[in-house]
Amino acid sequence: MRAVDTNVLVRLLVRDDLDQVKVAESFIAPGAWVSHLVLAEALWVLDAVYDRTAEHIAAAVDRLLNHKELTIQDAEVVANALEQFKKRPSLGFTDCLVLEIARKAGHIPLGTFDRNLSKLDDAKRLE
Repeated sequence: MRAVDTNVLVRLLVRDDLDQVKVAESFIAPGAWVSHLVLAEALWVLDAVYDRTAEHIAAAVDRLLNHKELTIQDAEVVANALEQFKKRPSLGFTDCLVLEIARKAGHIPLGTFDRNLSKLDDAKRLE
């Protein structure tokens, strides 16, 4: 299966360059894989560059999880992170994803200096 990078995923989500959107859609038509890293980078771009709200970011993740041509790396991990993010959008999706990846790997607790993240099960605030 093919894979996409951050730029392709951003074009598919933002759709601000119609020529690139067409090329991206053609490339993913037979199916394409999205890694956690590409997902995290694309969501950072939505937040930092396009100033999208937490609700927009959650909706984008949901669309990607249900996209007919895209396969998200460890989709169940991403779905669990999305659940946490919807409950606590102030955390940021990436923090939720990091915690869910650690859970799946069995490497918990997740040490953090982040007060908000440390409130979640399996995260431990370091002091």
